[in-house]
Amino acid sequence: MATKNLSGFSTASLPPAKPFRFGIVVAQWNAEVTGPLYNGAYSLLLEKGAEESNITTIEVPGSFELTSGADILLSSKNVDAVICLGCVIQGETRHFDFICSAVAHGITEVSVKHNKPVIFGVLTTDNLQQAKDRSGGRLGNKGDEAAATAIQMAALQASLQTTV
Repeated sequence: MATKNLSGFSTASLPPAKPFRFGIVVAQWNAEVTGPLYNGAYSLLLEKGAEESNITTIEVPGSFELTSGADILLSSKNVDAVICLGCVIQGETRHFDFICSAVAHGITEVSVKHNKPVIFGVLTTDNLQQAKDRSGGRLGNKGDEAAATAIQMAALQASLQTTV
């Protein structure tokens, strides 16, 4: 896995993003990583037909705040899916474990609370180089993947709501 571009998926089979409204919540901490993640996600949404006016972006201080940012966004805006983008890099203490666990559980809880897709686009890496490799570097851009997931999940939810 360490030498394979993990973002080598085809976007051709993605449904169009045009009918959907998206939220992107991006952490300011580790901005040299979260900035490229955001650019990848935003670009893919536009490439698949999302209207710029249908993409709402908010910034939060760090990855821990992604959960509350997504909750605030879903409570105040009519969006079909939210993409949470952040980066937590392993340090010398267990802080990494607590933050990663809290963010993963929190994003899931917000998704269930609002019955909307909330996408986990958070890198959890051992070092900065691994994060850079996954945010537009040699291993692709996980921001692209998060946006593709958001499009697929918004389309899935829409298709199930129209058949019931």
